[in-house]
Amino acid sequence: MTFIPAAALFICLLGSCSGAVKPDQAALNNVVAGQATSAQPENSTGSSVGSEPIHLTKAEFLLKVYDFEKSPNNWVYSGDKPCIIDFYADWCRPCKMVAPIMAELAEKYKGQIIVYKINTDKEKELSQFFGIRSIPTVLFCPMTGKPQMTQGALPKEAFEKAVNEVLLGKKVQP
Repeated sequence: MTFIPAAALFICLLGSCSGAVKPDQAALNNVVAGQATSAQPENSTGSSVGSEPIHLTKAEFLLKVYDFEKSPNNWVYSGDKPCIIDFYADWCRPCKMVAPIMAELAEKYKGQIIVYKINTDKEKELSQFFGIRSIPTVLFCPMTGKPQMTQGALPKEAFEKAVNEVLLGKKVQP
């Protein structure tokens, strides 16, 4: 399912920082095709406390989201709620534009989804595994099925549509 409108895709391509990590070409091709692919306070408690996104380390990611070391070719989501994972860097201007949107989504969908953040400068192995080439890159992980990725500073409405359709299974009218 493709949920990125053409206008948002244009914004996506203009509103991202590249060169964060070495690319994985197969993952990048899937992201570009819209296919599923295998300055907030730090919070790594693992629960949806308040409306703040939760910052993850690799070790926490392996426990709470997906243990790619045990099954690198078979996505098995470990969470108890669907999640969004925002791959970002502190120096990235588009990432700073997306950060308040992620906080708003965490508050609006509190109890329904979890919003995580992964710093690509600190968690290079996670970035490389997912083929993160430009940031922000956002991974939408439903309870069942494969995750889907978007790149760039999309408008809040595009993120909300993805949350509703991909994570919560609700059909959103255009």
